[in-house]
Parts: sequence; C-alpha cells; structure tokens
Amino acid sequence: MKTLFSIVPAAALLSLSGVALAAPVNYTIEPSHTYPSFEAPHMGISWWRGKFNTTSGTVVLDREARTGEVNITIDAASVDFGHDKMNEHARDADFFNVAKYPTISYRGTIEFDDGEPDEVKGELTLLGETRPVVLEFESFKCIEHPFFKKEVCGADLEAEFNRADFGMSKYAEGAAGEVKLAIQVEALRND
Repeated sequence: MKTLFSIVPAAALLSLSGVALAAPVNYTIEPSHTYPSFEAPHMGISWWRGKFNTTSGTVVLDREARTGEVNITIDAASVDFGHDKMNEHARDADFFNVAKYPTISYRGTIEFDDGEPDEVKGELTLLGETRPVVLEFESFKCIEHPFFKKEVCGADLEAEFNRADFGMSKYAEGAAGEVKLAIQVEALRND
C-alpha cells in the first residue's frame, strides 16, 4: 500500500504545512542612478577620476537562500573625466579602444555575511580580456521607492585591479596601472 508521502509531491507537502518556498527577486538597474567611477594615477603626480555615464543590467537577489547574481554592461564610449581632450584620448586604442570593444561587462555572484550582501565574486571583461574581480559592499539598503511605489535597492561597491592585466598597458608600469573602482548602483524590483 502506498503512503501519503509517496503520492503527494514534496512541494505540495511544503505548501500544506505552511512553509513558503523562497523565490529570487529580479531587479533592473536604474541607468540614471548608477555610475561606475574610477581613479587611476596620472603620470605618478595625481589621481585622475572618471565615470561611465551609460550603464545597464540586472540583479537577482534571493534573501532567503542568501545569494544573488549581478549582470552589468557599460558603454565604454560614455567614459567621462570632465575633460573633453582626456575623454577623447581615453576612447582611443591606447586605452578603452571603444571602436573595437564598445562594452565593458561584469558578471558575478553575490555572497552574504550575517544575512547581508557582503561581496560579489565575479569576472570583469575589459578590452576582450576576462579576469576575476571581487566587488566589496560598502553599503546596501532597500526601501519602497517614493515615486514608483515598489522596492528599490541601492549599494556602494568597491574594488581594485591593475588595468595592465586586461591589456590596457599604455603608461601602466607597476603602480601606474592601479585602478580603484567604485560603483554607486540603484535597481528597481521588476514586479
């Protein structure tokens, strides 16, 4: 004789027992509130700061399972130092080479610590080279958006890497290749 457990699927049992199955939540990055910015040495005498003005992507967050995914695409031609000549030079073949590599991408997995997002272990693709880059959460918060009346989450993340590792080797000997990356991001819940 078959028992109840062999007839009723496990998901139905969980539903009947009142245990809810957690579901991942999908978010779309708000391009007008997301700006990857960076600092890089300029001839060893100062740090130049720039940002990218056009970013898109998605975030999947599963708070119950304490995991998530990040998928970001950056328009390399949107690089902005606040200096027209520097922007023009940064777009050429010596640096971002936007004619050949129009996008920069980052894909990673969010890891939690003490119930909160702690870091993103992922891969940055720049100039056609893909390398591991870990983004550290400096802050993370979700609220109900006052205009859209749905959840919005924001974070500040930081990382460091050497641009020469991605083939951007012009004037990048030793410490001159160091890049400090900071990303301010906001993302709206899709449903």
